[in-house]
Amino acid sequence: MNNHEHVWVIDDDRSIRWVLERALDKAGIEVTSFETAGAALDALEKDTPDAVVTDIRMPGMDGLELLDRLHRDHPQLPVIIMTAHSDLESAVSAYQGGAFEYLPKPFDVDDAVALVHRACQLHRERAQPEAGQSDHGTEIIGEAPAMQEVFRAIGRLSRSNITVLINGESGTGKELVARALHRHSPRANMPFIALNTAAIPKDLLESELFGHEKGAFTGAQASRRGRFEQADSGTLFLDEIGDMPAELQTRLLRVLADGEFYRVGGHTPIRVDVRIIAATHQNLEQRVREGLFREDLFHRLNVIRIHVPSLRERREDIPLLLNYFLGQAAKELNVERKVLLPEVRDYLSSLDWPGNVRQLENTCRWLTVMASGREVHLDDLPPEFRDQPETTTAVGWEQALAQWADQALARGEHALLEQAMPAFERIMIRAALKRTGGRRQDAAKLLGWGRNTLTRKINELGMEEGKDEDS
Repeated sequence: MNNHEHVWVIDDDRSIRWVLERALDKAGIEVTSFETAGAALDALEKDTPDAVVTDIRMPGMDGLELLDRLHRDHPQLPVIIMTAHSDLESAVSAYQGGAFEYLPKPFDVDDAVALVHRACQLHRERAQPEAGQSDHGTEIIGEAPAMQEVFRAIGRLSRSNITVLINGESGTGKELVARALHRHSPRANMPFIALNTAAIPKDLLESELFGHEKGAFTGAQASRRGRFEQADSGTLFLDEIGDMPAELQTRLLRVLADGEFYRVGGHTPIRVDVRIIAATHQNLEQRVREGLFREDLFHRLNVIRIHVPSLRERREDIPLLLNYFLGQAAKELNVERKVLLPEVRDYLSSLDWPGNVRQLENTCRWLTVMASGREVHLDDLPPEFRDQPETTTAVGWEQALAQWADQALARGEHALLEQAMPAFERIMIRAALKRTGGRRQDAAKLLGWGRNTLTRKINELGMEEGKDEDS
C-alpha cells in the first residue's frame, strides 16, 4: 500500500529546517526543504506534496502571501503556518484564511510530527473523491444485485439531507458510500469531513469532534476547531460509531438534538448545520440491548439504513474489481499492468475475502509488485491464498479457524469475535435447519437450545430461516 507521505518545509532559518527534516524523516515522512516561498512555488509546477509547513516571516514573499497563493491555486493542499509568539495575530488571520493549523515557535517536535501526519491524512481524504470520478462517478464498482440496491438508495436520497446509517463488514467501502451520498446531495459543494471514531484515542476524541480552547488541557497551545465546525454546512461522516464511548454518545445526541455544542474548555455555544452519516460493522441493536449504545442516539442515527454487502455476497463483482484495482496499482506504481490467467481469476472469485474490497485492493497491489511476469499464475499468489485449498479441506474446523484468525490479525483487523461469533452461529443454525427440513423445534434440539432461543437467535442474526410451525 502506498502510504508514503511527502512534506515541504519552507523557512529561511537553516536550524529550523534541519530540526524538522530530522524529526519528520525519523517518522517515515519524506521532506523537501526550501529557503524561500518563491522556490517552493516554482517546484509546485512539477510536483505536489501532501502538506506544506511554512514560516510566516521570510525574505521576499512571506508565509501569508504564500498561503494566499496556495489557497487559490491548490485549495486541496493543507498548509501549516509556523509562527513566533509576536506573530500570533497574523497566525489567527492565517487560520481564517485557510491554513490547516498553525504551529507556535518554539514547538515540541512530537507535536509538529503529529500535526504533519494529520495534515497528510486530510490531503488524502480530500483527494479520494476525485480519484474515483473517472469510474461510475464514484469509486464504487458493482453490478451485483446487492450493489444495485446500494446505488438505488444513493439515487433515492440524492435530494435529501436526511441522516443515514451505513452497515457493513470492515473493508466493504462504507466511506465510499458516504462520499457518494455527499456528492449527490444538496451539500455537494460544502465540506465532507470523515472521522473514524475507533482510530482516535478515547481521551482525544472529544477534542477531535468538538474542538478545544487554548489551555483547555496540557498541550492545547492554541484553540482548535473540531470536526463539527469543519463540517458546518456540509457532511460529517462518523465511521465505526458503535465504538464511541458512552459520555461522547451523550454529547453527540445533544448536538443532534440542539444543533449546538461547546468546545472543550469553552463557554460560548457554537451552532452548526451538519448532515450526519454514520457507519458501523457492528450490530447496533445488539449493542443497545447490551447497554453499550444509547437507544435514543441509535434511533436518531437509524433514520435511513443502507447495507453495504460483503464481497462474498457479490462474487460476480470480483473479476470487475480485480480488473479495476490491477489497473489502479499499475498506474500508482508506474509499472506494466498485470494480467490474471483465467484460472487465477476464477480461483480468486471463489474465495471468501474476509477483509472484503480493502483486502482485494491490497492483494492487487501485492501482485503488481511481487508477481514475476506480466501474467499472474496460481503460484504467484500470496502464500495465505496458495495454502487455502489444501488446509481448509485437510484440517479440522478448529485449525481452519485458527488460520483465519492469524490471517485477519496479520491484515490489522480487530474485534475478531464480533465477526466470528455471529458467523459461527449462522453456520450451525443453517446446518441444523437443513438437517430437519426447516423445522425449528427439531433444529433447536440438535443444537442443544430451546425453541425460543433458536427463534430469538434467528431474529438477532437477521436470518429468516426455517418454519415456525412444526409439520
